[in-house]
Amino acid sequence: MKKTFGFFSIIWATFLALFNVIVFVTPNEAGGMTKFGGAFWVGYIFITIAFIGQLVCAFFAFKPSDKQKVFYNIPLVTISYAGLIAMLIAGTACMAIPNLPNWIGIIFCLLVLAITAIAVLSAGFAASVVTDIDQRVKVKTFFVKSLTVDAEHLMNTAKTTELKALAKKVYEAVRYSDPMSNAVLVEVEEKIQNGFSDFENAVNGEDYELATSTADELLSLIDIRNKKCKLLK
Repeated sequence: MKKTFGFFSIIWATFLALFNVIVFVTPNEAGGMTKFGGAFWVGYIFITIAFIGQLVCAFFAFKPSDKQKVFYNIPLVTISYAGLIAMLIAGTACMAIPNLPNWIGIIFCLLVLAITAIAVLSAGFAASVVTDIDQRVKVKTFFVKSLTVDAEHLMNTAKTTELKALAKKVYEAVRYSDPMSNAVLVEVEEKIQNGFSDFENAVNGEDYELATSTADELLSLIDIRNKKCKLLK
């Protein structure tokens, strides 16, 4: 997602430049008092830190090439953006209030920064957990999804009406099977895979009797697997 981050960086740089222009181009004195007094630099530094932090969050959010992972990382951008807005308010208050003690500005801005950092870290952890769960689900559903693709292809390439009917029966049985796999199902799934290979060879060899017998065995194994899946829930 380099293009997305590149576009975001342009917007980020524009707002950072605008912030600096507003800060340093406005009149230097107001009511006989310099605007650079009090906690001005505290507010300015913390706002700049918030800008940099927001860019870092965006970098990690848009870094993955997988669109789904980027979607899971969107909270990183939104939370860091909300934190930047909060810091702009807090920092501007520090910069605008005359003779505000530095220690008050530091505590106020540190509090905003800490809350934002905790929220960002929590969002990053949540995205990591969801991504891990999603990856596990993909692995656990691969067997049925892969077998469904093979069964559909066999159904479409079967050369006779009778063989197509058998292939369709197997395809529908696989298609409507429980997609979730489990370690305890490895043995029966290996038998299903081997049984499907025998059935595929029979269909491709146009051996209807062999295809019928292997189809019955295959359907029986699929039924056994589905019943075991129910027991695991």
